[in-house]
Amino acid sequence: MYEIWLAINVVYELALAHLSVVLFFLALWIALTGFVVLRGRANWRGAFPAALLAWVLASAAAFFGVPAATQSTLSDMRYWVDWANLVAIAAGLGGIVALFVWPFIAGMARRA
Repeated sequence: MYEIWLAINVVYELALAHLSVVLFFLALWIALTGFVVLRGRANWRGAFPAALLAWVLASAAAFFGVPAATQSTLSDMRYWVDWANLVAIAAGLGGIVALFVWPFIAGMARRA
């Protein structure tokens, strides 16, 4: 349990250390979503499967890309917490990609 709490604390501290980047992407997402909502007739439900596909693809890419980006390999991970952290990081990065893809696709696939 300590390892999970430590991982959550590390993510929180990293977010605080890079608060300007976090706020920039949050503002960008709000602007994109607001633009699509104000434009009207966005197909949110129809764009959801594309957002899920983007989440799966981005998560898979992150699963294999994050260890390489940190100068590590999958064979270096020997503890279950390492695997849990990698899965959480990959799912989180995929979720961020999906959050940006969903309004973009919803705006492009407008309802009649």
